[in-house]
Amino acid sequence: MNDAHLHMVVNHFPIIGIILGFGVLIAGIVFKNDSVKNTAYSLFIVGAIFAALSMATGEGAEEIVEDMPSVGKKIIHEHEEMAEKLAIVLYLLGVVSIAGLYTNIKKHSQAKLVSFLALTIAAVGIFLGKQTGTTGGEVRHTEIRVNVGTSSDTIQNEEEGDENEE
Repeated sequence: MNDAHLHMVVNHFPIIGIILGFGVLIAGIVFKNDSVKNTAYSLFIVGAIFAALSMATGEGAEEIVEDMPSVGKKIIHEHEEMAEKLAIVLYLLGVVSIAGLYTNIKKHSQAKLVSFLALTIAAVGIFLGKQTGTTGGEVRHTEIRVNVGTSSDTIQNEEEGDENEE
């Protein structure tokens, strides 16, 4: 198993985990249930750990795929930039989640504030996770790239369509 394979194995959980954790945290806040909130915090902490693993395998994966036909360094660079932003948000969310676990266990007066802070950070993380997942998918899935319709056949068909309109 090489770094590209390892990266593919671990890179999905941070995105899925933050989405699941977000929903669970909302439920915990709505139902005022610390156990449910603690479950969300645990998901966020595990997501941060998997983000670190994903970042650790990303460089090796880049070395393997960057020179493959139809990949290119620009696509990988865009993905790397988004992944770095997401990782910072997930690490921050992990730290806030540790604080959330602590404040819930100790029944601290700031527990509610921490849960709303975690919810806000998670919302930002979901947005960045979507961007990171899309740019990562574009590395090997050419069909989802923005410029997928610029093949010579498509351009030729568009030119023929323009002639027919005149």
